[in-house]
Amino acid sequence: MIRPAALALITAFVAQAALAPKPIHAQPARSSDASSSLSSNKLSRTDTNALKDMAQANINEVAAGKVALQNAQSPQVKRFAQMMIDDHTTGLKEVQQVAETKGVKLPDGPDVIHKTESKAMSSLHGAEFDRQYMKKAGVSDHRKVHDQLEKISKNAKDSDVKNLAEKMLPVVDGHLQHAQSMSRDGGSAKP
Repeated sequence: MIRPAALALITAFVAQAALAPKPIHAQPARSSDASSSLSSNKLSRTDTNALKDMAQANINEVAAGKVALQNAQSPQVKRFAQMMIDDHTTGLKEVQQVAETKGVKLPDGPDVIHKTESKAMSSLHGAEFDRQYMKKAGVSDHRKVHDQLEKISKNAKDSDVKNLAEKMLPVVDGHLQHAQSMSRDGGSAKP
């Protein structure tokens, strides 16, 4: 038989244990919590493709600019090519930063069309190269990229992708206007 003093002691101990605050232990995240935090950085297919397209456009312009530095005759075309290399290298770095935070793998070289064009352009030199480079890389490609950036800036769901397109649009517009001016002036407009 339990003595009354022992019973009182046991009751007090149990009551104290029941009222004591529970120790806090780190609990592993539930799988739904883990997946929801990952999905906050996950982009829609459209926004993922937009990042890839912006990267590809920058890569293509840098590659074309490098060919132009070697094959162009006009100092103005060479300055334009250097501006393309500088500005589009900066643009590519910005796309890469956003892509890294979003977990998007980007292309790492010119696309097939631009590789083929680059090979054909590499065989040209002097004034003929200057005309073709300004027509294709200067005007045509920048028109396409301008339209692409406008579409992305209007339709992107992710604010980082949208902001990036909006930031790049004036730069591409400036390149396009400059290239159009140079093409009208026969490659003599100053960058």
